[in-house]
Amino acid sequence: MDDLLILGAGGYGHTVAEAARAMGRFGRTVFLDDGQTGSEILGPCADYARLFGEFRFAYPAFGANTLRAEWLERLERAGYTLPVLVHPRAYVSPSAALSPGAVVLALAAVGARASVARGAIVNMGAIADHDCVIGACAHLAPGAIVKAGGSVPAQVKVESGRVAERGAYMIQEGTYV
Repeated sequence: MDDLLILGAGGYGHTVAEAARAMGRFGRTVFLDDGQTGSEILGPCADYARLFGEFRFAYPAFGANTLRAEWLERLERAGYTLPVLVHPRAYVSPSAALSPGAVVLALAAVGARASVARGAIVNMGAIADHDCVIGACAHLAPGAIVKAGGSVPAQVKVESGRVAERGAYMIQEGTYV
């Protein structure tokens, strides 16, 4: 059973760790973090290079979309595999496509023929309806909805409670309004 190295031991990092553990796919889930210490934290984020070989899978659990995108690149260049993480209490249609580094958390739904790109987050209770395209490192916050055929550009966040209509959205500072 493979182990998972998670960069970032904040709230999102622990949410990712719990989803990974619930999947039953990883033997051990541990962290790197620049500001915290503890028994599950092996060192600062820069230690990712030193730990390659001990870990095959790594995921940058940073809520900031740009930072997550930068770390996805670093980890891949270092040779890590980016996992697809789907909480067992989420629904993902068999015809949906999830790219490496995509995360679908508990009670979220990804509909038929939807696409969730590299590093995108479909957070707890969020919905990406059928035929949606969720761009690279985009983030559907808890309870956000992207209606059928909708599209979320790369690194854009749809805030909690927002409904993104098909093709009818405005973007302000990387967030749907």
